[in-house]
Amino acid sequence: MSTQSETAETNRLEAFSDGVFAIAITLLVLELKSPELEDGERLWPALRHEWPQFAAYLTSFAILGIMWVNHHSMFRQIKRADRGLMFLNLLLLLWTTLLPFPTSLFAEHLRDESINSNVAAAVYSANLTLAAIAFSAIWWHVLRNHLVDHDMTKAQMRTSLLRYSIGTVIYGACIGLSFISAQMTLLVVFLLALYYGFEQVRTRA
Repeated sequence: MSTQSETAETNRLEAFSDGVFAIAITLLVLELKSPELEDGERLWPALRHEWPQFAAYLTSFAILGIMWVNHHSMFRQIKRADRGLMFLNLLLLLWTTLLPFPTSLFAEHLRDESINSNVAAAVYSANLTLAAIAFSAIWWHVLRNHLVDHDMTKAQMRTSLLRYSIGTVIYGACIGLSFISAQMTLLVVFLLALYYGFEQVRTRA
């Protein structure tokens, strides 16, 4: 059974993480800009013209929101936080807080017909890949150091780690896909966010 100090330590880490996720999501919406209208131009067509920034915003909001939900689910099963877990969690938060920048970059260049759209998509995909790696590293560290509040067989550990690894591999593949189609990359990333919407750390029988 975890001690009161261990529980408090975990709760403090969760509270700090919640605040960072909230700030990152808030920064996303601050990147949305009102379209500049020319004389006589109507607002509705101008808003439709700005679809890349709305698409990028919704995708990144879904990613951060689902990441926060899975982070909560994970820590619901963790009985204590050691120093390694704290640093790995900080690594995850590093890529979380960075996401508004590649989101803005992606939205700005999504319709470009030059290499800029591909580079922007690759930067966006790289950010997500690094975040996914950090998330998987947290869960691997938790299992390896027996920080969860229940026992798991080796088969259960492999299964839960594999669920994370599939998404991480696809995010990595999106870096290559970025140089084929930036718009297709955004679609794949959004669909992957939906995949992560399902519980990833189900370990109890």
